[in-house]
Amino acid sequence: MSGDSKASEPSAGWLDGREHLLPVRIYYEDTDFTGVVYHANYLRYFERGRSDFLRLAGVSHQALLETPDPAAFTVTRIEVEFRRPARIDDALLVRTTYDRVKGPRLYISQSIVRGAELIATAQVEAACIDLAGRARRPSAGLVAALKPLLS
Repeated sequence: MSGDSKASEPSAGWLDGREHLLPVRIYYEDTDFTGVVYHANYLRYFERGRSDFLRLAGVSHQALLETPDPAAFTVTRIEVEFRRPARIDDALLVRTTYDRVKGPRLYISQSIVRGAELIATAQVEAACIDLAGRARRPSAGLVAALKPLLS
């Protein structure tokens, strides 16, 4: 057995150009009694896509909290359009792009697909905040990490 802790880390997906791709498998716990994904769980999949995008871009949520001027993110607006139901055992792909940063706001486009079939889309507005919950501009390091990945 190898002592390499990286081998046991879960996948954060991958970047393809400026788009992040995250595979998600649907389990029984994700569904209602009919085997269809419960609508609130799509928000969880979208959140995982946004977080893992940042992780692969070199932005750690923990590191942001440990700086002398700590920061976090909060979703201020999300618009979801449900197109098709996802079902138990489906293999989905969460697609995420960070489109732009304007002041404290980050604008993000997301979709969930099953193969070529569109399941859901989301337009997300998030804000960078300080630990008191006040909006603040993202750090220069965060903007630099995202800049090559913005449209």
